[in-house]
Amino acid sequence: MKGKTAIVTGGAGHLGRHISQGLASAGASVIVCGKDFRKYHQVFGSDRSGNISFVKMDISSTTSIKAAYKEIQKKYGTIDILVNSAFYSKGNSPESMTDDVWSYGIDGTLSSVLRCIREVIPYMKKNKKGNIINIASMYGVVSPDFRIYKDSPEVLNPPNYGAAKAGVIQLTKYYAVYLAKYNIRVNCISPGAFPSPVVQKKKNFIEKLSQRIPLGRIGNPDEIPGVVVFLASDASSYITGQNIIVDGGWTIW
Repeated sequence: MKGKTAIVTGGAGHLGRHISQGLASAGASVIVCGKDFRKYHQVFGSDRSGNISFVKMDISSTTSIKAAYKEIQKKYGTIDILVNSAFYSKGNSPESMTDDVWSYGIDGTLSSVLRCIREVIPYMKKNKKGNIINIASMYGVVSPDFRIYKDSPEVLNPPNYGAAKAGVIQLTKYYAVYLAKYNIRVNCISPGAFPSPVVQKKKNFIEKLSQRIPLGRIGNPDEIPGVVVFLASDASSYITGQNIIVDGGWTIW
C-alpha cells in the first residue's frame, strides 16, 4: 500500500488506533482524523511511525469534514482510502430513551458516516478510484443477547446504536452500487465483542460474553486491522458492497 493515503476517522480510538497502525504498517500514509489532538498524541506520540499524522475533524460538522479533506488533499495530493470508524452517542435505555438522545445517537453513528462519504466522493471521482471502508457492528445484524446484560445494565447496547449500524451496512451497499462506475469500492466490517479496557474490568460480564461466543473469548483489537488492510488493498479488488463480520462466530448461532 506504499504511496496510498488513508484517512481513519476516530483513528486514535479503541479499535481505530489498531486500524491506523495496521494501514501504516502496510505502507500507507495514515491521517488520523478526530477532534482531540491530545488524545492522538497520547496514543501515537511516543511510538508512532513517520507515516501517521493528525488532522482535526469533527464528524458532526460538514464544514469541518470539508476543511479536513481539503487540507489532506493539499498536503498529500490524493485521498485513496477512507475508513469511517468514529461515532458518538449517549444513553442506553430501551424504555426511557428520549427523542433527543435517540436522534443524537443516530446522527453520530449513521448520519456522520453519510457526511464523510458524501464529502470524499469528489476527491475520489477526480482520482478515478477510491476505497471506502465503514465500521459497523454485529448489532447491526442481530439483536443483543439481553441475558448477558442482566447484571450489567450500565453497558447494555442501546437501541439507536444497532439501528444506526444496520443503516451503515445498508449505506455501504447503496454507495457500493452508486460509486462502482467511478472505480470506487465501498465495503463494511462488523466487529463483534471487542469491549473497551474499562468494560473488560467487569470480569463477570466478560465471562458471560465469552461463553456466548463460539471461539470462547472476546476479540483482541489487533484482530481487526488485517481485514481492513485486505479491503483497502488490491488483494480485494473485486470485492465491493460486502459486510465482513469479525465476531468469533457470535452471529452464526
